Amino acid sequence: MTFESTETSGFPVATPLAVPQSGRRQGWNKVPEVTVYFWTIKILCTTVGDTAADLLNRKAGLGLTGVTVLMSTLLAVVLAAQFRSAEYRAGLYWPAVALVSVVGTLASDILVDATGAPLEMITTVFAIGLAIVFVVWYRRERTLSIHSIDATSRESFYWVAVLFAFALGTAAGDLVSERIHLGYWLSAVLFGLAIAAVGLAHFQLDLDAVWSFWLAYILTRPLGASIGDYLSRPSGDGGLELGTVVTSALFLMVMIGLVVYLAATCVDVTDLERSSQDVA
Repeated sequence: MTFESTETSGFPVATPLAVPQSGRRQGWNKVPEVTVYFWTIKILCTTVGDTAADLLNRKAGLGLTGVTVLMSTLLAVVLAAQFRSAEYRAGLYWPAVALVSVVGTLASDILVDATGAPLEMITTVFAIGLAIVFVVWYRRERTLSIHSIDATSRESFYWVAVLFAFALGTAAGDLVSERIHLGYWLSAVLFGLAIAAVGLAHFQLDLDAVWSFWLAYILTRPLGASIGDYLSRPSGDGGLELGTVVTSALFLMVMIGLVVYLAATCVDVTDLERSSQDVA
């Protein structure tokens, strides 16, 4: 689906393309074009993040805390490189998304384990947190569009929102799975239909592009996790019993192949970037 294409955000429309006072104007959008490649790799990242975290936690013996420290450190390193880059680079952006997927998942799991709070409360906490990020982001930058991630401040808000979106998607997905008990593949169908409904609401009912994007972004997390669980979990639990190693490896290879293709062809470079390239 391609539906994040406007500067409007559900808030009153402000002057677009204004140079934010915080952070430097980079002249390049730091986020790829939202195409079928974007959603495909996003789901792959989510699946790999879910199965890889499970693999490191259970089979590598790192434990939940050890995995969190390791993944958070790797995420900090990759994000540092991402922020230093002057433009969108597929080889930096997508590893960052994959690591945010893992850390967001772990944040939800740790909060549940540490507090013993019900998933309804955890889901509400992350939803409120994401809402606060959006409000502060908009009040500071006057847009939530990912087609204007062109300054350090906007990029910072973007990655914080992505982290909360993954954590919210994890908690909401676990809540649905525990309450409805649909099983892995039916859960994947349910979340797939929910994403399709968001797309339909955008294209046919004029649901705002920015909100459509973020709703779909949140929903792809439980979709990818359900797919990963269905492939990796034992048959007695309703899975195909491929295991976390095989599932992680398969999805990682496909994801790497797509990222290499995008890096070589630049087909997901936004129009702003293409315009800059044409001028150069």
